[in-house]
Amino acid sequence: MKNHLATAIVLIGTLAGGVASSQAFSITTTIDENGNGSLTNTNGFNSSLPFALQNDPGPGGLPQALTYGLLNPPGLTAGDLALTDVACGGCIMDIIRFNPSESIAGTTGALVFYSNNTGSLADIGLPTAFYATMLSLPEIAGGAIYTPILGQPGFVANAGGPVTYHITSDSLPVPVPAVGAGLPGLIVGCAGLFGWIRRRKQAAA
Repeated sequence: MKNHLATAIVLIGTLAGGVASSQAFSITTTIDENGNGSLTNTNGFNSSLPFALQNDPGPGGLPQALTYGLLNPPGLTAGDLALTDVACGGCIMDIIRFNPSESIAGTTGALVFYSNNTGSLADIGLPTAFYATMLSLPEIAGGAIYTPILGQPGFVANAGGPVTYHITSDSLPVPVPAVGAGLPGLIVGCAGLFGWIRRRKQAAA
């Protein structure tokens, strides 16, 4: 009985080890518009990302752009990821740019966060030109989760597994004036509201 129990324990341990070893290696990079970034992987590595406001050497790059160091990603693919917003008809609200040769804090390989809004470090507008390699994703619930494949912006050829970017954006689309906006529209709206209240009182009487 003891021998059978010992054999069962060995088999369970072997199977558990096999399941653990079969889990694919992956990397997660998390960033926002205010210099909060981190890189983790399934081996237990966890590090904050260095950031700075510096000149973007990419096409149409702006000065003092929010730039994250990606900790020397081997084989980073250059390009731009555009985040669009359906609330403004699919307009581009953010550009996530990958610059393989850009240096920051003693590392090479950078991510530049551009936002077309005001209020955060990334909010300096969008670059005036873009990489030929460009991809767009809709912004959902204030951000996007993006796992590039070979040839797409941000793909890391020698990472040993997929790299997923968790992007948090506080961008809100610029309001588009509605028909009747301004003082005339306000007057019409108030008149309609008062008329509705008066009708409800007459109905109640």
